[in-house]
Amino acid sequence: MSYATLLTRAKQGVSAPLVRVEVHISAGLPSFTIIGLAETALKESRDRVRSALIASHFEFPLRRITVNLGPAELPKAGGHYDLAIAVGILIASEQLQGEGLDGYELIGELALNGELRAASGLLPAAISCSEAGRQLIASRDHGIVAALLESVAGFGAGHLLEVSAHLQGRAPLPVLAGLPVVPAPASHSGGDIADIIGQPAAKRALLIAAAGGHNLLFSGPPGSGKTMLASRLPTLLPALDKAQFREVAILYATAGEPLPEPLYQPPFRAPHHSASATALVGGGSQPQPGEVSLAHRGVLFLDELAEYPRHTLDLLREPLESGEINIIRTRASALFPARFQLLAATNPCPCGYAPGPRCECASDQIRRYRARLSGPLLDRIDLQVEVAALSREQLTGRQQPADGPTSADYRARVATAQRRQIDRQGQLNSLLDREQLEQHCPLDDAQRQLLGSAIERYGLSARSYYRVLRVTRTLADLRDAEQPNLDDLYEALSLRMGE
Repeated sequence: MSYATLLTRAKQGVSAPLVRVEVHISAGLPSFTIIGLAETALKESRDRVRSALIASHFEFPLRRITVNLGPAELPKAGGHYDLAIAVGILIASEQLQGEGLDGYELIGELALNGELRAASGLLPAAISCSEAGRQLIASRDHGIVAALLESVAGFGAGHLLEVSAHLQGRAPLPVLAGLPVVPAPASHSGGDIADIIGQPAAKRALLIAAAGGHNLLFSGPPGSGKTMLASRLPTLLPALDKAQFREVAILYATAGEPLPEPLYQPPFRAPHHSASATALVGGGSQPQPGEVSLAHRGVLFLDELAEYPRHTLDLLREPLESGEINIIRTRASALFPARFQLLAATNPCPCGYAPGPRCECASDQIRRYRARLSGPLLDRIDLQVEVAALSREQLTGRQQPADGPTSADYRARVATAQRRQIDRQGQLNSLLDREQLEQHCPLDDAQRQLLGSAIERYGLSARSYYRVLRVTRTLADLRDAEQPNLDDLYEALSLRMGE
């Protein structure tokens, strides 16, 4: 037999499309050609495969070898095609039998001595292989946690010789074994909200944001505790369920990053304000997820919000509405989920002390500084809270071991409120559309009159109007009430427009 076909997977965003590896050996001058829109790193596999076969005591055919990776229009990059190409050469040169390989998919990079190395981003391919009803053969050092391998059928190998022995039925490979899941610690690594001095209004805003999945902006002078408050939001959020954890794990595998620990905790991403637009939303010639996608099902914290370039911040507007980001490039495109909760902190002016006697900024400087945050972006932030500087008494007074409720207390309230939302409407309040709001957040005459006055006074947009209603619904859920009352609406308006 001079022809062989094997199956493997490509990388395309969070998906792993099937690739057929066709190997043909014919007479002619010795050559080794890989076709099928292969990138440079993939073409280098010719030397890796040749050395691996020779080191494994196989014969490398001194004939014309052509490897086609189909479909041809799908871009292919990386070294994880090595194993399929090597086995295809062995079958086409009749050094291995080729029967019964339709039920396998082979993924792995070969070392020069024939050892099988882990392929980065293996999880999407492993899941796709399982859904197709096939068995995966990959490196035993795959880096996938056990909880994500429950529905994946496959085998782990350490060397090309082990793969060949398994395919010939001489020495079966062990099944894929996942990395153990480290249980979450009793106390969150982000600290406790009770450790923060004062700031009861800001702490309540964090509680509301966590309970309904709302976006939140803190504004205040330096040293008022904005960043410390923001770091406590993850400690208020309940753990991810299995489906959500799988979504997050696929994104991190695609980006080639380790999973955030402890596992099952919502991710918390805090990029520096010097981050580029590509780092924030994703991109590259082969599209990779950015920070907005790595914060999926979690929190994206942007400290010093006004220091980010305005055009970079405006890229957040679409994913904040749609919950996804579509990266389109000349040769490839990818759609990444980006259902994150935006948490931001900013100063009111360049020096940070406006309004007040310590502020030295001119009115034009303040206006230009605040103009870095576009109106459409601010319109998408549900809660906009001012954080006041701590008083002398708060700083110099004797501190108690805990100031108010702990993160565990808040987390229990958040979990109860979120369960109520899921049971009622199947999603958090921040995702409710207009029809759902009319059903789950009906307004009486007094509430409609109050909202009408707010629209006239503050010029609320339609988006702001519905975001106020979503926060109002969350406030009622925190009270365990069936319907929101007038006080809930007052508080929702004050949290958006200020006192």
